[in-house]
Amino acid sequence: MKLGEWTFRTFRDGEFKLDGGAMFGVVPRNLWQTHHQPDEQNRIDMTLRCLLAENGTRRVLVDTGIGDRWDEKFRGILALERREGQLLGELEAAGVTADSITDVVLTHLHFDHAGGTFVQDGDRLKPAFPEARHWVQAKHWRWANSPSERDRASFRPEDFRLLEDAGLLDLVDGTLEILPEVRVHQVNGHTPGQQLVEFHTSGGTLVFVADLFPLASQIRIPWIMGYDLNPLLTLQEKKEFLSRAVEDQYTLVFEHDIDVEACEVVFENGGFRMGRTFALSEI
Repeated sequence: MKLGEWTFRTFRDGEFKLDGGAMFGVVPRNLWQTHHQPDEQNRIDMTLRCLLAENGTRRVLVDTGIGDRWDEKFRGILALERREGQLLGELEAAGVTADSITDVVLTHLHFDHAGGTFVQDGDRLKPAFPEARHWVQAKHWRWANSPSERDRASFRPEDFRLLEDAGLLDLVDGTLEILPEVRVHQVNGHTPGQQLVEFHTSGGTLVFVADLFPLASQIRIPWIMGYDLNPLLTLQEKKEFLSRAVEDQYTLVFEHDIDVEACEVVFENGGFRMGRTFALSEI
């Protein structure tokens, strides 16, 4: 997909499953299962989608997936299906080398978003994207390095702590433009200091919506994850964002929806809903 001077592609770091009840919080199963059929363990299918944006001078990768440094027990819990080095392999197959990435924007540091930031090299870890500036919200960096008991299991320090030692870490304070036409928008309901990544181009705006809307069905305002630390704040953040998305005709790209890669949003009959859905490769 091309917007203005930017070209957008998506790459996957595999597929996994999470409990449907946890993904939808207080929403009854008989409602969400019409959109996401659970397996015998109540888990729904999800993907690990990353976004690559290029404009001739910058190659910006948004999130790094789950990585491949996991044991069999963990793989079984999440039904994790991936090939060794999947994200890096997909990029390489598309002619994108890891050292050609100029910027990595990490929406937040949960293991399924930052797990591929480092790769194993013998008995040590090395950056997967050694030439890239890695953009993280300062508020979230502080939280991830000292999380609560409730969400500690969502973080794996070895996925991100070495960024600072490697001189690759750029901390961001709030909502601002980090690169020309690239704006990060801070939201705090899911986890303190999550950031959406917005590309405001001359041809329109595309937004990688991370875990504010992990699934396209969650455009419905009350459909909020049980994982969110502050669901009432998430509710307000969804309303505010979707109002902007309708007014300015944003394209939304979803990180975890296995079937819907991108969509537009419309407001009808007093509520928000998906408009046209599509894959970036179709445009």
